[in-house]
Amino acid sequence: MPLIEIKVFEDEFSDEQRAGIIGAVTDALVSFTGESIRPHTWVVLEEVKSGSWGIGGSALGLPDVRALQAPVPAGPTSPQGAR
Repeated sequence: MPLIEIKVFEDEFSDEQRAGIIGAVTDALVSFTGESIRPHTWVVLEEVKSGSWGIGGSALGLPDVRALQAPVPAGPTSPQGAR
């Protein structure tokens, strides 16, 4: 019986998103092991309180992660026709 544990920030995902993650992770495992493992596959999403997660010695919260995930603005573009 596979047990897959995923840690996420508390309140990071809606109930619908959590269900989607569980289904997609199960599907990914089944794609490698075969359909017979599906009913025996457990996926646990464990919510961690914001600020109780650290990277590189610094505590991070959900707002910090959201900032890291923000798209990076494109740099200046070269003038048209420049080579």
